[in-house]
Formats: sequence, structure tokens, C-alpha cells
Amino acid sequence: MEAGLDRMEIILSVVVPAYNEAVSLPPFVKALCSVLSEMACPYEIIVVDDGSTDETWNVLRQVSQSGPSSQLRGLRFTRNFGKEAAIVAGLQASQGRAAIVMDIDFQHPPAIIPQLVAKWRAGAKVVEAVKEQRQDEYLLRRWAARLYYFFLNRFAHLDLKKSSDFKLLDREVIDLYLALPERRRFFRGLIHWLGLPYAEVNFVPKERLPHTGSSRWSFGRLTLFAWRGITSFTSLPLQLVTILGVVTFLGAIVLGGQTLYLKWQGEAVEGFTTVILLQLLLGSIFMFSLGLIGEYLASIYHEIKHRPLYVVAQTFPEKASINHCTNQSTTSECDPSSHSHKKN
Repeated sequence: MEAGLDRMEIILSVVVPAYNEAVSLPPFVKALCSVLSEMACPYEIIVVDDGSTDETWNVLRQVSQSGPSSQLRGLRFTRNFGKEAAIVAGLQASQGRAAIVMDIDFQHPPAIIPQLVAKWRAGAKVVEAVKEQRQDEYLLRRWAARLYYFFLNRFAHLDLKKSSDFKLLDREVIDLYLALPERRRFFRGLIHWLGLPYAEVNFVPKERLPHTGSSRWSFGRLTLFAWRGITSFTSLPLQLVTILGVVTFLGAIVLGGQTLYLKWQGEAVEGFTTVILLQLLLGSIFMFSLGLIGEYLASIYHEIKHRPLYVVAQTFPEKASINHCTNQSTTSECDPSSHSHKKN
């Protein structure tokens, strides 16, 4: 069948952000194609090279020319724009009635894709791959994650539990997500915010390949990611500035009253060290408050610039190659529209 098909003739798109993944790419694509080839639906794989500095792009071109990997499509950014931008680019390029977003480092196992598709066939608009806790994760990281999700749930009203970016999205969800005006995006939070029917599939994160090294998500990057997730969905930190101001004002009244009382009693008012400590404390609160307000102002600044989320340097191929399983029509077993239980 020709490559220039209507976008809805592809049933499943798989969007894979990649950054310096030249080593992981060949085994991942092989494993992914093995799973997808067993499913009765046309598919495409979209790998977004997020400005890699290694041979990721060249390896991707080589892999696309061999075997079932010919269903690969590639987008290459001019520089590193971040994972959120890569997800947007992949979804914008996707042609399927549903799209799966997943990582390339085998932390998101391709083997559970049939389960995600089955939930989609049953009517779910979003199928969330819920990560079960691994016992070998650092205790500090587990506690930090629990605290982070507690704050998101308590103050931003986002119950993300142990969710990840590994999820299946119906075309309706994709179109709604891409229509959102935000420039600084928090993918998993925005998908949850849309409020469409969802289902869950549990999975245990797999070990990384031995030669791929450790996670590129350092504690600092994770902290920044968490902070931006919170500030994207709640103004509570700004309200905390007001609360701190009220508390320090009340404290100043108490200390002022105590000083006046001691003076009226004829007692010497001492406490040079205390005064200095209070000045340091108030100065720290003041600088923290300015930084907090600055973060929100920076978010507004980035929004009003209206720069593109990413810039594409190269793509391949110009038209997507589509895999049709043997003796399968365009409407296939993984297409919800082929099932009588789907609502009209």
C-alpha cells in the first residue's frame, strides 16, 4: 500500500523521545518491532532526536533501512529542547488513531503495549502505565517522590500517584493536548487535567541495559522538574509568601511589645545577636519570596515570547512508511471502531 495515506489509516503511533541513545536504539527498536508486528494493526514508530551529541541520528537512519524497522520515522532537533518539546513534536507528527509515548531505555517495557491497546479498545481515552515501586530504588528518592505527589495531590489537585510519561492517548486526547496554549508544559499533569476517561495498567520498570549507564535524570534535574510541575498547576507558593509576611509581621509585633514592656520596667534591652539573627532570617525570607515571585514571572515571560517549542533540523522519510500485518485490512483488531461495543 502507498505511503501517502490518510492519517487515520494508521491505527497506532509510538512516540519515542531520544537523547544520546545511540547504544540503546538498535535493541529497543528490535524489541518494539517484535511486539508491534504481532499485533493486528498498522503502526508507525516516531523517534524524536532531541539534539543528541552522539551518533543517535546516524544510528536511527541505519536502523530504519533494515527489516521491519522500515516503519521508523525520525525527527531531529537543531539542539536540545527538552523531553516535553520532543513529546509535542512526536504527537504533532503522529498519524495514528492512538499514540503511545514511551522512553527508549527499556524502563518502559514494550511487552505491555498489547495491554494498553486492549484498554483503549475497551473505551478508555487515556491508558496510564502505572509504575510499581522497585525495591532497588534509593530510599531518599522514594521518599522524595511520595512527598512530591502528596503536594501535587493536596495543593494542585492532581492525583498522579506513581504515573510516568508512559501512556496511550486516543486521537481525541492528542488533539486536545496539542491545542493547549502552554509553552512550558508538564505532560503527565496536563493529560490528567484534561479529565477524560482513563484506565491503568501496572508495570515494573526494567533494568537499564548494562552499557547505557545510569539515569540522566540527576537529583537536581528531578527537583527542577518537580518544581515546574507544582508551579504549573497551583499558585499556592505565591500564597505562602503572603503567609510568611503575616507570620513575620505578627512576630515583629510580639518582639516590639516585649521590648517596650522591658523598657517600661526599667530593664536593659539586650540582644544584639538576636537582632542580627532576625535580620538574617527576614533577609532570607525576603530573598526567597523574590525568587518565588521571579519564577512565576519567568513563566509568564516564556509564555508571552511565543517562540516555537522546538526547531526541526532534519526528518525522514518525507512520507511515512506503514506496516500492514499479513492479510490485515485498515480496520483491524486493535481499532476501537471495529468493535460493536464502542459508542457511536
